[in-house]
Amino acid sequence: MSLRKHLPITAVLLAILSIALAAAADAQLQDFFRSVGPLRGEQGDPAELPPEEWPDRDVAGCHLLYTSVRRESNGSGWRTDYPWAQRNLLLRLSELTKTRVSWLAPRVPHVWLVRLTDPALYGCPYLMASDVGTIGLSPGEAEHLRMYLEKGGFLWVDDFWGEAAWEHWSRELARAMPPDQYIVDDVPLTDPIFHMAVDVQAIPQVSGIGFWRASGGRTSERGEESAVAHFRAMRDSHGRIIAVMTHNTDVSNSWERETEDPAYFYQFSVNGYALGVNVLLYAMTH
Repeated sequence: MSLRKHLPITAVLLAILSIALAAAADAQLQDFFRSVGPLRGEQGDPAELPPEEWPDRDVAGCHLLYTSVRRESNGSGWRTDYPWAQRNLLLRLSELTKTRVSWLAPRVPHVWLVRLTDPALYGCPYLMASDVGTIGLSPGEAEHLRMYLEKGGFLWVDDFWGEAAWEHWSRELARAMPPDQYIVDDVPLTDPIFHMAVDVQAIPQVSGIGFWRASGGRTSERGEESAVAHFRAMRDSHGRIIAVMTHNTDVSNSWERETEDPAYFYQFSVNGYALGVNVLLYAMTH
């Protein structure tokens, strides 16, 4: 029996079109996951993908899943510092403040792995990313990053070193946040963000624990080029910080590797947690 006798030709065409669009979307999704590789963190932990509904309204971490378009030495792309850096930071936040944290298991906070095009992004109280000197943003991702920040979101990018990484990140960020509207500047230590819970007296330069051990305790991973650690920020039209950028330092490693070496902990983790707790409190109260 002819299909044309039962369905108008427009319905047939719409059905074919919907199948083609679904196939194209599926192919794009597969291409994306091929580009980012297996969804496991830097130490092999399986990713926590955000559910359709959050398990509760307590504070959970969000880590950015992105495509790398270049490589940096000692970098692991989106996997860098995921998930234990934020897990440890949120654990300490729950111990040092009255903040209610969302738990995956006892003493293990949720840290969701989120794409910029994922609707779950808009449930993130803040978003972190590392090794952003390798990031590549599609037009859609740039659009959603701008929407997230303009709607009250907060971004912290960390662990990228040297001028090439900074220039690359700046170009990608400009695709989302035009630099003539959103200026990035170093933040003076008098700014309230450094005094939310603990007085931070200096920007800590934290090196990855592997580099620190191999170099005999040095902290600048690119020598003279990265000798100065920067804490830079982008503000909205009201002066509120909406994004911070810790450049020439790996603050996240001070949380992620806190238990691996007592000397590393005392040199880096104490100051790293002071900065981390301050930034999260600022992000959630401004």
